[in-house]
Amino acid sequence: MSPETDLAIPDEPLAVSVLTGFLGSGKTTLLRHLLADPGMEETAVIVNEFGEIGLDHLLVEKATEDTVLLNSGCLCCTVRGDLIAGMRDLFKRRVKREVPPFQRLVIETTGLADPAPILQTIMSDPLLSERFRLDGVIATVDAVNGMATLDRHIESVKQAAVADRILLTKSDLVDTGALYALEERLRELNPAAPILRVVQGEIAPAELFNAGLYDPTTKTTDVQRWLQAEAYEEHGDLHHPHHSHDHNHGHHDHGHDPNRHDESIRAFCLSYEKPLDWERFNSWVEMLITLHGADILRIKGILNVDGVEDPIVIHGVQHVFHPPVRLEAWPDETRSSRIVFIVRDLKPEMFEHTLKAFNEDSSAPLAPA
Repeated sequence: MSPETDLAIPDEPLAVSVLTGFLGSGKTTLLRHLLADPGMEETAVIVNEFGEIGLDHLLVEKATEDTVLLNSGCLCCTVRGDLIAGMRDLFKRRVKREVPPFQRLVIETTGLADPAPILQTIMSDPLLSERFRLDGVIATVDAVNGMATLDRHIESVKQAAVADRILLTKSDLVDTGALYALEERLRELNPAAPILRVVQGEIAPAELFNAGLYDPTTKTTDVQRWLQAEAYEEHGDLHHPHHSHDHNHGHHDHGHDPNRHDESIRAFCLSYEKPLDWERFNSWVEMLITLHGADILRIKGILNVDGVEDPIVIHGVQHVFHPPVRLEAWPDETRSSRIVFIVRDLKPEMFEHTLKAFNEDSSAPLAPA
């Protein structure tokens, strides 16, 4: 056994970015450019097959059957079958110094993949959740075929809805009007994610990463950048359950086909000023997951908890939650709880009314009947 000092054990959890996008949306072209970029140093990328990317052999420093080390310093490997086993194996090889000590992992999903189960995998496996942290979801959308794909495939809608970064590929092949229309549609689905136009797969890695709560450049948590609550406010999707007057609950009518998939997906932010009772809040979340787990794609928020001076950060994907994080200080003077939801076929009013009932009515049951 090698002494502990010879093992490459990271001091902090390694950042994981999930790269998703529908078939033909330009992921392969994007990856080919990314892998060659010097900004991908100390990054490992898990792909389905090397052959699909067509690696330039001049860039390859050394290779084994399932691992390629590139001149850029990027490590590229294939995982066949079980993603958990593949990630665990890659981490063990890093610890034993069989591969370079990468600081970031990018997972490329298949074109039809719903990203939520992959996020759940990372967050629920004991070893992976301790050694890796979710940095963000990057979704590629084809500017040429994006409208039609969103119309026909709910998977592509979910990919865009849960993304932290949306890459509009082939953006040089469509006119400005069509591009604006697609961008507006994507903003309705996901008000907070930056939409980045990409031409021939070229984009700086720095624009894709550091989308999570933790900012490695400052070694601090940046909750405002991560939560982006004001993006929902600008979009008319900020809800205040402590106010009695009615709101425009994020229903936007731009003459779209009412049957299309977008109409079932809604992103909104719930703002709540009374301090939350932690047990009652947990019971409320458990009730939501029990009754609607498959339709709650993502939850993230900053909470003002009764009896706790500092804010608590929560982050969940469908049925699985990261352990809550206690911040050292509030990011601003606003000490209200703000919770961002991305949901399918659920109305903001239901969340407002049930949170109010759980937190304010002492006679309300602590668990669903």
